[in-house]
Amino acid sequence: MGLKETFYISHGSPTLSIDESLPARSFLQSFRHEVFPEKPKSILVISGHWETSEPTVNAVAGVNNTIYDFYGFPEKMYKLKYPAPGSPELANRVKELLKESGFKRMHEDKKRGLDHGAWVPLMLMYPAADIPVCQLSIQTNRDGTYHYNLGKALAPLKEEGVLVVGSGATTHNLSRLRRGSNNDGSVVTWALEFDNWLKGALLEGRFEDVNHYEEKAPYAKVAHPSPDHFYPLHVAMGAAGENAESELIHHSWSYGALSYASYKFKATSE
Repeated sequence: MGLKETFYISHGSPTLSIDESLPARSFLQSFRHEVFPEKPKSILVISGHWETSEPTVNAVAGVNNTIYDFYGFPEKMYKLKYPAPGSPELANRVKELLKESGFKRMHEDKKRGLDHGAWVPLMLMYPAADIPVCQLSIQTNRDGTYHYNLGKALAPLKEEGVLVVGSGATTHNLSRLRRGSNNDGSVVTWALEFDNWLKGALLEGRFEDVNHYEEKAPYAKVAHPSPDHFYPLHVAMGAAGENAESELIHHSWSYGALSYASYKFKATSE
């Protein structure tokens, strides 16, 4: 079963796991019915919460552990579980494809489970936890083009029935969030301008501009003081393959500065 789409999901705050008021939560709960009704063979997640110096995959035999890599949140969040099976087979395939594309050093971790950038959205998208999941790390010491090429190397996975999901945040500056001011609907200028620029660039197919967002986008370093939550988008964008088109599939805000904009990338014929 070949697939045509890859996705970038903004997972925002960890409270997405329990907060019924967040529109992004309802969007993710509708994902398998309204956005992507095909059931994938397995899922590869690129999360902004796993940083390594070189590409690394988790190759878990059995069930993935649920990693609670957040602090100071309601106790019930630490009781949530997402016992999706691991996929050493997919991990090996990812390593194979990257090596074929010139990525010389690849690593695997046989113990690491799923961080909240992976399990929180997947818990809402595929609550049965019956699809094997493998995670791939990002390298914040590299740039957008590197991660786009990482995604391009993984493009054959779609034809093998693998759903590629980048999970991050379209804007991610936690020190600039307007906590407690979530009800008036206003958005700070820097977040709005960066978010609008990205939408325009993606929908117009200006992927090269997105690869060089630090030079091209307004307020790039304010929107992303660290690129960890943005590089998953580059991987998903590259993994869609040549002549891909973008579609905005969800958009909402929280804390006046945290964008939940999420995108679909779909390969098209020339």
